[in-house]
Amino acid sequence: MINFQSYLRKPIQLTLSGEIILTGVLIDIGTDILVVYTQENFLYIPFLHIQRISFTLSQPEEFQRLQTSTSSTKDSVNYEDLPISNDSNTISLRKILQNAKGLFTEIFVTNNETIHGYVTHIMNNYFVFYSPVYKTMYIPFQHLKWLIPYGPDQVPYDLKKQDLPLQPASVGLARTFEEQLKKFIGKIVVFDLGAHQHKVGKLISVENNQVELTIARSETIFLNLHHIKTLHCP
Repeated sequence: MINFQSYLRKPIQLTLSGEIILTGVLIDIGTDILVVYTQENFLYIPFLHIQRISFTLSQPEEFQRLQTSTSSTKDSVNYEDLPISNDSNTISLRKILQNAKGLFTEIFVTNNETIHGYVTHIMNNYFVFYSPVYKTMYIPFQHLKWLIPYGPDQVPYDLKKQDLPLQPASVGLARTFEEQLKKFIGKIVVFDLGAHQHKVGKLISVENNQVELTIARSETIFLNLHHIKTLHCP
């Protein structure tokens, strides 16, 4: 593993999947995830979606702004200040998700749309996320591009905290995403927030990494299980 410790508290520019460019200050680094501070938020970003890392920023004015941020960040932000606590010396995606349970967060998974809510359960290869908009969602680990914790006094959509209790899953939870998906056979499901009409339909079968779906006009289609980013039921 490459040692990035010498770059901590220095400006960093990341290029993520989809040619998304993020600029900030490198705050912490783990086995499969790093933390970047952008003067507004702490972003927890899995390495899986990072295509390029640069410590030489393309815009000089951006470098100057982040240098100023870095000098103040060094004194005001340390490991203990991070919004998601960690009880060990090394962070990881699973540990971050586990410690984020019940905390209001913003996550980015698909369709250039962020989802707001909180993590409720961590399973073998997916996690369960409760959103006031989409309700209970099932998301494979590998499709999470980043997670941003809310501030201590922030609540999604300005709702009352009592309106956002930790919701139990409506069905029992399987250990893997594939087995969880099978629990919805015969039901209407929505994949990837319903971005396309072929992502909404009646689930017929899940076999050999292929998901059989009957969409609105009784057309049968097959989706690759590994490319399904989110699952929820309307």
